[in-house]
Amino acid sequence: MQEKTDKEILSELRAVTKDRAHWNTAIDDVAAKLGDRYSAIVKAKVLWLLGEMGLYYPLQVRPYIEQIAGYLKDDNPKLRERSINALGRIGRADKTLILPFFDDLIKMRFDTAEEVRLAFVWACENIATNAPELFCGTLDLFYELISDAGERVQIEAPEMFRVMGKRLPHSVEPYLEKLERFAVHHSHPVVRIHTSGAIRITKKALDESKN
Repeated sequence: MQEKTDKEILSELRAVTKDRAHWNTAIDDVAAKLGDRYSAIVKAKVLWLLGEMGLYYPLQVRPYIEQIAGYLKDDNPKLRERSINALGRIGRADKTLILPFFDDLIKMRFDTAEEVRLAFVWACENIATNAPELFCGTLDLFYELISDAGERVQIEAPEMFRVMGKRLPHSVEPYLEKLERFAVHHSHPVVRIHTSGAIRITKKALDESKN
């Protein structure tokens, strides 16, 4: 039997993506395409789709999480990026599923590729939405990322303080003065806007916690 082309497989995956009503029965078939015989293009799409499926059906994705996390160490930055994205979505749904890989995820902050560091921030925001307590001891990392070499990372990093400030404002309180300097003096206007928003939301949550 002739092997399907990447184009044909990607077309099938796009059809699965649109058919959300049947995601829970399609997970095993999608995950099978993480095998060695498939191209990086296909694996990248599969990792992304498994992450989205995992947000809605985390327990069905559970058997594949170790395999997903294995791509954190892949030579291909796109696969590292998509692995992080997937863990972020699955972890948003159920933090316990990604805890065995949490330390490896945190190390991705130091990745050489900007898109991977950006995915790291985004994934952590996803997880912190429902499990902010996991990040109380890591906020220095996100503060440093506001000065990252990558512009997109600089823009996204303050959003972690917004997520944490809304849920655990006392964890962000020690950073407010330092964040204020970025809000006023950072060279990028969007960074200033995002940092100002994080400060505002944190202060509001702090005020509400006193009432």
